Amino acid sequence: MTAPVATPGQATEDATDLDRPWNVLVWDDPINLMSYVVMVFRKLFGYSQEKAHRLMMEVHVDGKAVVSSGSREKAELDVFRLQEHGLWATMERAS
Repeated sequence: MTAPVATPGQATEDATDLDRPWNVLVWDDPINLMSYVVMVFRKLFGYSQEKAHRLMMEVHVDGKAVVSSGSREKAELDVFRLQEHGLWATMERAS
């Protein structure tokens, strides 16, 4: 049996890819009140009133906002918790 051959730079690319964080996005929806979205951001992430309001306005005006970033497991948990509160949330690899 022959051992697999690694191409130059493959291990570095894989390690770099694993180190890239995941972003959690909240998308605009026509259902939730702006004050409710601010309350959820404050409750789940401990954001100040100002930061939670700024993120809510970004969601409202731009259609989405990155509300947290981190490991895949953390992002999955954040998406789950946001969805439990009725917000439309997804995750994607940070660029």
